[in-house]
Amino acid sequence: MADGNLLSLNQARDEAYSLPLEELNPAQPALFQADAHWPMFERLRKEDPVHYTAESEHGPYWSITKYNDIMAVDTNHQVFSSEGGITIAEQTQGDGPLPMFIAMDPPKHDVQRKTVSPAVSPMNLARLEPLIRERAAGILDSLPIGEEFDWVDLVSKELTGMTLATLFGMPQEDRRRLINWSDVVTAIPMPGGLVESIEQKMQIFVEYHAYFTELWNQRVNADPTGDLISMLAHGPETRNMEPREYFGNIVLLTVGGNDTTRNTITGSIYALNKNPDQYDKLRANPDLITSMVSETIRWQTPLAHMRRRALADHEIGGKLIRKGDKVVMWYVSGNRDEEVIERPNDYIIDRERPRTHISFGFGIHRCVGNRLAELQLKVIWEEIMKRFPEIVVVDEPKRVYSSFVKGYESMQVVIPRRN
Repeated sequence: MADGNLLSLNQARDEAYSLPLEELNPAQPALFQADAHWPMFERLRKEDPVHYTAESEHGPYWSITKYNDIMAVDTNHQVFSSEGGITIAEQTQGDGPLPMFIAMDPPKHDVQRKTVSPAVSPMNLARLEPLIRERAAGILDSLPIGEEFDWVDLVSKELTGMTLATLFGMPQEDRRRLINWSDVVTAIPMPGGLVESIEQKMQIFVEYHAYFTELWNQRVNADPTGDLISMLAHGPETRNMEPREYFGNIVLLTVGGNDTTRNTITGSIYALNKNPDQYDKLRANPDLITSMVSETIRWQTPLAHMRRRALADHEIGGKLIRKGDKVVMWYVSGNRDEEVIERPNDYIIDRERPRTHISFGFGIHRCVGNRLAELQLKVIWEEIMKRFPEIVVVDEPKRVYSSFVKGYESMQVVIPRRN
């Protein structure tokens, strides 16, 4: 595959359609960094929707690329297990994969998820909304007008970092540490990258672990409160969990509460700039914000995949998946499945059924914080529309080098001065 920074969509299409089908390997970070993964998934959906890649840096794996097949895998936890990890990449450093409830099967998954779910209950979200709105307004009012700035840094990271720090009950001044830890979790060690080696990554994890161990010690010796750490420290099913399991759940809640919402906030600005007719539609009718948010979550698909492990032989789409096989559900492909979603490659903010998307998953592992994500997106856009008729993307964003997190490192924008 050509270098990610140089690869064009036309090159990617040529390569995707010229390779023998059996050689297709969609789990290539360079493809996603160049936003050039689309042709490969297009071909797989058409020619081989349940596809076996025999050789890759992650070993052999199955790619599930169509919406209904993904739903069939995601809702069948009896056959397709989450134990051991949710990404195609195996965690080989340290003592193996960190235990976390998204990477567990029932009954353990159910009781741990139930412990933290009150933090994102409708009642708690109603309490959080005024605070999120106040912070969104403050962030937007502080932005430079008529000057280039990085939307990811000044807006997307800030709002999600503030919200997540509140959920953890940690000081707001530490939110940037939290954002950095989230990025380190999913970063691929490479020269010039956020982390350059496994050793550097592990050293940052030591600091990350120590910080949240201290928070646990504070909460466990205090009366219960409504933050996530206190819920885990006092929950009957979680208060005696092993330290690695506690930290694994912190990692899950950090990434789940940060990366996905952050990248969809950025993705919404990018999508509206790429589709100015839809931006015009939104300006003419701000009541479309709610459906625009759902359409952006589909169009962006902030987590490209989730993986499972087959517990038994099972047939999907005429293919026999063997016990022990790695199975990757490509949400990013399912969200472009023309058999389920009309004109799936188009960004249409007033779709009839905008929440018909697969970005949050299905079944027992459906994103626990999906309503919080939607709330933050709705609030930030309501506040944007009160202030700025237009936010202009200056150049193509710099995307994350990952086939798991489908996001943005930076995106330069300008808010034009009003005449």
